[in-house]
Amino acid sequence: MDIEKIANIIKQNGGNTYLVGGAVRDAILNKSIKDEDYCVTGISAEKFIEIFPNAHIRGKSFEVFDLEKKEFALARKETKTGKGHKEFQVETNERITIEEDLKRRDITINSIAQDVLTKEIIDPFGGQKDLKDRVIRATSEKFSEDPLRVYRVARIAAVLDFKVSKETIDMMYKLRNELNTLSKERVFVEFRKALTADKPSRFFDILKEANVLDVHFKEVYDLIGAIQPIKYHPEGDSYNHTMLTLDNSAKLTDDTKIRFCALVHDLGKGRTPKEMYPHHYGHEQGGVAPLKDLCKTLGCPNEWLKCGKTAVIEHMKGGVFPKMTIAKKVRFIEKIDKTQLGLKGLQIVVYCDRSRKLNCTKEDIEDKQYDFCSIGRKMLKAIDGEYIINKYNIKPGIELGRKLHEERVKWLKNNLK
Repeated sequence: MDIEKIANIIKQNGGNTYLVGGAVRDAILNKSIKDEDYCVTGISAEKFIEIFPNAHIRGKSFEVFDLEKKEFALARKETKTGKGHKEFQVETNERITIEEDLKRRDITINSIAQDVLTKEIIDPFGGQKDLKDRVIRATSEKFSEDPLRVYRVARIAAVLDFKVSKETIDMMYKLRNELNTLSKERVFVEFRKALTADKPSRFFDILKEANVLDVHFKEVYDLIGAIQPIKYHPEGDSYNHTMLTLDNSAKLTDDTKIRFCALVHDLGKGRTPKEMYPHHYGHEQGGVAPLKDLCKTLGCPNEWLKCGKTAVIEHMKGGVFPKMTIAKKVRFIEKIDKTQLGLKGLQIVVYCDRSRKLNCTKEDIEDKQYDFCSIGRKMLKAIDGEYIINKYNIKPGIELGRKLHEERVKWLKNNLK
């Protein structure tokens, strides 16, 4: 059964069906629609079940109906009853209008509905104008009832590359004291989505502007003002450098795990004693502790922690790869190949770390003299254990390992331009 048939049945029973939320926003922006959420007015939950007995009901505080792989919720109003993301009293009945339902939503560009049957756009809060102006604005004073909206705004602004209105920034700051009531799982979901943006630095810049960056991202916040030698870092302090590195990584990979590694590679600089500025000697080893702290705060997957640790400790060595001896190059390649981040992942971090240009292209970032991944993969494929066993007729053991290293040194010396 398609959506118009469902909407017609609802209409025949005194109700109306509206497409709502991100689906309407994305349609107006001519973006592909991932999830379709529908809001139903004019009928009760009991009536919905009566006319659609096959609908699956879920939800604790209010019913959501899954029907024909689509999600339907009755129009509702919410009243905040305490601190945090979950303390709400929810009211649903057939008298609640679509305009009342839209008012409880977070931002104007998400507070637009479209009648499924008539195709009429319902936009009581100016969401279409804000889409045109590329601005994110709180729908109403009810924005301040949910602290998760702080991270949702920053994430949506990053993904759409929109600015955030001054009034909304102020409302985000007023929610600062409630941010610690959020579960780490909720914060991580928004953070991970933000990393998918073409310019993920927007997420952190907006949190910084709202003066809430240090609540869940203290280790990133600590990079602000951690100055670096201007000769090597004309982009500014460690925070600016990290944001540039992060945005560069988004041009080279869609893998959020690798983008995360670009974000955390210099966390150690946030803990450098100020008397050492502008230098940050030993920031690689010093970056492990803040990395662990950040991952604990956000509940990052263990794989992210392991990959991040490789990026933190090894990115400087990757940056001096051309200056290494052949033997050190071999050992470096062998070591990185065995990590979860791998040669390709660290290669991206090193490229992005070394690039100092703003608004650069993919080709600008990829400085081939630091390409240890391509030559490393060729070497590992050409000279492996089977090659040594066949050549020297020896069994696995210490001698095989020694020969493997010797042959790889010879190979790299002959093949490295």
